Amino acid sequence: MIHATSITHSHDAPADTVTLSYDDRFRRRMVMRGDKGLEFLLDLPEAVQLQDGADLLLTDGRHIRVIAAREDVMQVISKDPLHLMRTAWHIGNRHLSCEIHDARLVLRFDHVIYDMLEKLGCEVTRLEAAFNPEGGAYGHGHTHGHAHEHEHEHEHEHEHQKAHSDERAHD
Repeated sequence: MIHATSITHSHDAPADTVTLSYDDRFRRRMVMRGDKGLEFLLDLPEAVQLQDGADLLLTDGRHIRVIAAREDVMQVISKDPLHLMRTAWHIGNRHLSCEIHDARLVLRFDHVIYDMLEKLGCEVTRLEAAFNPEGGAYGHGHTHGHAHEHEHEHEHEHEHQKAHSDERAHD
């Protein structure tokens, strides 16, 4: 099986394309099938966010173009720049992946967040579009939603509480 071992950008026509959702674009190693049927092994040195328009370089010199799939998202428009910053703060406070533009934000559709944004005075429009959120705070990696962070915190709290109860038993 042919391998894709690096990411590049090419102006040449690709041998195939692979259309992936945001979640499916965070990969290191897996068998993939292009939109035209070309099967290959993605075999990168580390997990990376495959950006829309990036090319996966195959060991035979051809490349596969990554296309961001259209997803159920919502576009958020605020009244003014200060309102946009406040809105972005509320979104970040909930650990939501967000695409940031100069006059709008784009998030995955969620009816609870949709209602919250409307209550904050935003104009919210549901649409189908490619989703390309900002990378994490420590680099251009995959960002995780609140549910992941919440699970992590719970595990830590349980370990932390156990450590305290063990310490008390030794006192």
